[in-house]
Amino acid sequence: QVQLAESGGGSVQVGGSLRLSCAASGSTYGFYFMGWFRQAPGKEREGVAAVNPRSGSVYYAYSVKGRFTISRDGAKNTLYLEMNNLTPDDIGMYYCAASSWFGVRPLEQLGYNYWGQGTQVTVSS
Repeated sequence: QVQLAESGGGSVQVGGSLRLSCAASGSTYGFYFMGWFRQAPGKEREGVAAVNPRSGSVYYAYSVKGRFTISRDGAKNTLYLEMNNLTPDDIGMYYCAASSWFGVRPLEQLGYNYWGQGTQVTVSS
């Protein structure tokens, strides 16, 4: 059973940057997808970015494309999310997730069976 632990959240001003990290307790090569999801107050959790560890293919939500970059360090079993040009719309709890199921859609949370506890991101104007 792999455990995921996020870090790197915090409070920044509009236009600022943050780098989130997700450390896995075991190897991530076996997962079909690893991703970042976020949940803003009063809203449903949404997929932000995902990567296929086997192929390296990456996927982004339209709202973050061009501003966020997902990456993975297989040797360190760590997933990253580099977030630039942050806006108040990016506020929320950010979760790292992994899927060991074949055939799921990379940005849909129902396809993920491993989740971290989340790290809070706040953007102030």
